[in-house]
Amino acid sequence: DTPVAKLREMRERGFRGIRFNFMRHLGVGASPAEVYEFCGHLADADMHLQIHMEAELLGEVLPIFNDVPIPVVVDHIGRVDAGKGIEHEDFSHLLRFMDNEHGWVKVSGCDRISMQQIGYEDAIGFAAKLVQDFPDRSLWGTYWPHPNISKPVPDDGYLASLIQKFAPTPEKQVALLVDNPSRLYAFN
Repeated sequence: DTPVAKLREMRERGFRGIRFNFMRHLGVGASPAEVYEFCGHLADADMHLQIHMEAELLGEVLPIFNDVPIPVVVDHIGRVDAGKGIEHEDFSHLLRFMDNEHGWVKVSGCDRISMQQIGYEDAIGFAAKLVQDFPDRSLWGTYWPHPNISKPVPDDGYLASLIQKFAPTPEKQVALLVDNPSRLYAFN
């Protein structure tokens, strides 16, 4: 129910998007249908939508946002379970959504999708696939201070070192860390 005028004021103050969570452990919030309706307000304010959801919801929720007029950023590689493999249908839902020109993805969160306590090697292929297939709409960022985490807090330096594994060239790294965020967040 936030009016467009308030969103525009937020935009002037540096806000570029609004994040909605569809995570059971975070409690009940707006429904995907309500968020879809809100996208018109976001478009009027020149802001994007960021969504964070459990992987089991990707096939149900992402199609709702196939035709919105704003960028939609999916957080943490869609929270897919790396232990299920890159061919699992949850990841396929994310890849199909990314075929939309307004689909974006944050390839942060290898620690969140990994089934390993350290190393997170099982997650790297997912991030690499997204960076390879969608080099102009992939982003990375730290999730420090790592709230709502049930395993040991990861080392952010180590997480940053993984970037060279899924974005192995300087060009891909610049796109992931500089060019794409600059475009999405309208950095000068």
